[in-house]
Amino acid sequence: MSGLPREVIKWLQSLDLSHPIKNVKRDFSNGYLVAEILAWYYPHDLQMHSFSNGTSLTARQGNWEQLERLFLKEKFDIPKELIDNTIHCKPSGAKLLIERLYTLLTLKELKYLPAKCTPDDFTDRTYQSQLPLYARATASQSIKNNLANTELATEPDYTVCSSKAQAIVDVYNKQKQNDKECYPERFSTKPKLKVSPIKDKGAGTDGVEEISVTQSKPPNL
Repeated sequence: MSGLPREVIKWLQSLDLSHPIKNVKRDFSNGYLVAEILAWYYPHDLQMHSFSNGTSLTARQGNWEQLERLFLKEKFDIPKELIDNTIHCKPSGAKLLIERLYTLLTLKELKYLPAKCTPDDFTDRTYQSQLPLYARATASQSIKNNLANTELATEPDYTVCSSKAQAIVDVYNKQKQNDKECYPERFSTKPKLKVSPIKDKGAGTDGVEEISVTQSKPPNL
C-alpha cells in the first residue's frame, strides 16, 4: 500500500477486506474493494453479490456505476475525473480517491489532501522529475505511460484521443525545454574538429598535401 498515509493504511486493515491490498492503483480499479469498504458503512444500500470482482473494462464500469449512485445519494464530493482515473489505473487516481473516502467516512482530516484535483495529479510527471535526465521517458513513452488502453476504449472519438495524446506531448516538450535551460551543459554538443584535405598546388615533388583543420560551431539549442 505504498503511497497511502499511515492512518489510511490502518483504517483499511481494520475493515478486514476480502483480499490484501498489494498495489493501490490496480487493486481498487474495478471498484470491488471500494464497494466492500462502503458496505461497512451502508450495509442496507449495497449488496456485494451485485458487484463483480473481474478485471475487464465492462466489470469495472458496471461496479462504478453502482458506486456512483451511492455517492450521489449520500452527496459525496467525489469528482467524476477521480473515478475515471481510478478505473483506468492512472497515477495517483486510486490513492486520491481512497484518501477522500477516508475523510468522508471517518470524518477525519488529512492535512495535505488537496481540495481540488489537477491534471498533473493523474500523470507520472512527479515521478519523472525525480529521475536523472538520462532515465526519463521519451515522448512516446510518456504517451504510453499516461494514456491507458482502457481510456482509449471508452472514448470512441478519435479527435478527443488525439487531443489527449497531444496534451501529453506538449507537457513533455515543456519539461524538456525547462531541462535544457536548467542543465545547458547536459544538452550542449562539444565542438568537433572538421578535417578537410586540400591539395597544395605549390607542393613539392614529394606530393605532400596540406590538411586544413577547422572548428565547427556548436549547434544552436
